[in-house]
Amino acid sequence: MQGRLYAVRGAVCCENESEDIIKNVSLMINQIFSMNNIQSQDLVSIQFSMTSDLNEINAATALRKGNIIIDVSKVALFCTQEAQIKNMPSRIIRVMVTFYGDENLSVKNVYLNGAEKLRPDFMKG
Repeated sequence: MQGRLYAVRGAVCCENESEDIIKNVSLMINQIFSMNNIQSQDLVSIQFSMTSDLNEINAATALRKGNIIIDVSKVALFCTQEAQIKNMPSRIIRVMVTFYGDENLSVKNVYLNGAEKLRPDFMKG
């Protein structure tokens, strides 16, 4: 591992069904890995949060059950419930992936399936 430490963010909306959570966590994570050229040896940790209306499966468990493009079996995972905020959007899984990358990497955050509304500033150009 060389370079500097980075954190990349992402979020995805999904239904409260195990299969949909696994599918969407896999989609989001695979896009984060491919768009930021992340390899297994670069990973430090992956932290998830979920809105309280998603309770069929933990996002970290969904990651382990999903079809992920790189090996994540030795990565530290953590999942917590999102803080309850008045009028907050529902059915959202958020993630922060911490990894080592090249010195001049331009981190690409990933917001999918309706979660783009959380960070429209990342969706420009």
